[in-house]
Amino acid sequence: MAMPKRKPGPSVKDPEVYEKIRDEGGSKEKAARIANAASNSSRSKTGSKGGSSGSYDDWTLEDLRSRAKEIGIDGRSKMNKSELIKALRNH
Repeated sequence: MAMPKRKPGPSVKDPEVYEKIRDEGGSKEKAARIANAASNSSRSKTGSKGGSSGSYDDWTLEDLRSRAKEIGIDGRSKMNKSELIKALRNH
């Protein structure tokens, strides 16, 4: 049996991309952010803009916690480095 379709809020500009990301386990915030970025350009170009940043693996624990605080990840003070990296990558 297929899962019922979720109806994203009116601010989501590309519901098809939103649904795909949610089906893959992405958060509502992540799905909306990517769906809206995809609607601003060709889908194939989404994510190819911008420069590159270092891997979270190269960051210090203090820097990871600071970044987690910036984006509102709960429980960050009790997380170890690998848990913080996973939380940041999946937010």
